[in-house]
Amino acid sequence: MNTIIFATGNKHKIQELEVIFHGIVEIKSLSGTGVNADFEETGSSFLENSIQKAVYYSQKVTFPVVADDSGLEIDGLNGEPGIYSARYFHPDMTYGERCLRILEKMEGLQELDRRSARFRCAAACAFNGEVIATAEGRADGRIAHEGAGNDGFGYDPIFYYSPLQKTFAQLSMEEKNGVSHRKKAFEVLAEKMLPWLQSR
Repeated sequence: MNTIIFATGNKHKIQELEVIFHGIVEIKSLSGTGVNADFEETGSSFLENSIQKAVYYSQKVTFPVVADDSGLEIDGLNGEPGIYSARYFHPDMTYGERCLRILEKMEGLQELDRRSARFRCAAACAFNGEVIATAEGRADGRIAHEGAGNDGFGYDPIFYYSPLQKTFAQLSMEEKNGVSHRKKAFEVLAEKMLPWLQSR
C-alpha cells in the first residue's frame, strides 16, 4: 500500500483522513518524518494555501504530501473568518474562545440568511515539488445561537447542520465524515490521485 504524508499537526484531521483513505493509502503525519512544521501560509485563498503547503513539504520528504486548508465563512460577518479561521481574533486564542467571540459578534443577527455559513476545504497533493491533484469541498449550515456538542474540533460546536439537526460537534465521526467539507474534498482528491499512485 502506498504511503502519503499529511502535512498537518492536527490529530483530529489525521483521524478523519485515515477513515476517508482507509484501504487506499497509508497516512503518516508530518511529525513522524522529523520535518519541522514551519510553513507560513501566504495565499489569498484556501486552494492557494493548500497548494503552497503541499509543494513546500513535498520537497522535504520522499513521499507524496497531502495538505489542506479549511475554514469557516459566515455571511453575517462578510465571509469572516475565512482563510484566517485558525488565527481569528488572536493566534493564541483557543477555538472555544473564538466560538464565544463569534457568538457575541452575532448576537443581534437573528435572520437565518445573516447566520448562514459554510465550512470550506481545499486539498492538494504534491510530489517532489510538483502538484499531482487538487480538490475542494464545502458543507453548508448556519451559526447556532449557542455552542453544543463535545465531539469534533475547531468551530464545530457553533456550526449547525440543518439536515441532521445537530451541530458538527454533536455528530459522530461516521456522521461527520458523511457530510463534511473535508470528506468531500478528500474523496475527490483520492479519486484524482489514484491513477498516479497506481502508476508508481
